[in-house]
Amino acid sequence: MYLKRLVEKTIERKLKSSGAIEIRGPKFCGKTTTSEQFCKSKIQLITDDTIEIVSIDPKQALIGDCPRLIDEWQNVPEIWNYVREKVDNDNKFGEFILTGSSTPPNQKKIHHSGAGRITPIKMRTLTLYETLESKGKVSLLELFDNKNFSILDLNEDYRLMDTAFYICRGGWPRSINDDRDISIDVTKNYYEGLFNFKNSENIKYKRKNPELLRMILRSYARNVSTEATYQTLLNDVMVSNSRVMDIKTFESYLEIAEELYIIEDIEAWTPNIRSKAAIRTTNTRHFVDTSIACCALKVSPSDLMNDSNTFGLFFEDFAVHELKVYAESLGGEVRHYRDSNGLECDAIIHLSDGRWAAVEIKLGSENGINEGVENLNILENTIDEKHQKPTFKMILTAAGKAYKRQDGIYVVPINLLKP
Repeated sequence: MYLKRLVEKTIERKLKSSGAIEIRGPKFCGKTTTSEQFCKSKIQLITDDTIEIVSIDPKQALIGDCPRLIDEWQNVPEIWNYVREKVDNDNKFGEFILTGSSTPPNQKKIHHSGAGRITPIKMRTLTLYETLESKGKVSLLELFDNKNFSILDLNEDYRLMDTAFYICRGGWPRSINDDRDISIDVTKNYYEGLFNFKNSENIKYKRKNPELLRMILRSYARNVSTEATYQTLLNDVMVSNSRVMDIKTFESYLEIAEELYIIEDIEAWTPNIRSKAAIRTTNTRHFVDTSIACCALKVSPSDLMNDSNTFGLFFEDFAVHELKVYAESLGGEVRHYRDSNGLECDAIIHLSDGRWAAVEIKLGSENGINEGVENLNILENTIDEKHQKPTFKMILTAAGKAYKRQDGIYVVPINLLKP
């Protein structure tokens, strides 16, 4: 069964206003399958024979009914130039859909940026709403548009262990299975496939040591949802593995992790504030999908249930992924706030029209919720009065009931949320 994706609305809209679109994202997140819902012809550059033939004459990849899907186009980078040229000459919308799971092996062969002709679209792994595992009773859009929105749902058929499982399974389409053990095995297989550099078309990847990438991802997982500096991460790698590594080598592996859509940090939110506190601008460390962190540290759902600290950090990473997909479907973005006074807000949802919301991410204990409420109120009072107040404030939990507090702050479990 094909699961509809929130990014489909963006694809449909951009095909009506761009000559070509490029859908970027991690391997196996569903780019090809989703693109097939919009294309009238396709070519997949995934076998040596096809790649070799198209490399000889890249224009052959463009022949077919439009929209024409060119899957894993980066394996023949020259295609980019020919697509851009044809879009320029034809002056039509919706001609090509390019998909890719990494940057091209030889970027020197790309002569133009494609700006104005080829529109990039980022696609992520599935959210709980897309897998039909969220009831979707609380809409972010309605929270922005309806100040009188109210909710009370005991959510009694959902347990904390369910969230622990979803974190470890991740949002990979192939891992969505009724048998939970099989689902996690599929995710583990995906993780192991990340380190198969020998068969890569990219020479830069072939020269890298997969074990070093494993070490770095383990360090990233240990510091997920924090503002750990590169030096802190590097020190962790060296201490944990009794290995000497210089910062340039470390950064070169992080670059690969970004190019392969394994890690994706979130930027800091920098509003005008009343206090003299300095806003921290270090990115918060996050994965494209939290299941990668679980695989890196060999963490199971039971492990999370027995370690509330790790569970909390991994749940924050998981929740940020959900919020990113939901916010982007509304034309918004997600950022993180922290200042020198120690005040922190896990997620700021910022819409293109200037409205914003503050979200604290907690497992769901009473103490955690109260702590989150205090942070949200302090943050609201910290923002300069010239700056627009938050449209709503929310505590996003891993389980429990959904309700609107008397002070207007929403408490919403992750399995009731939707865009």
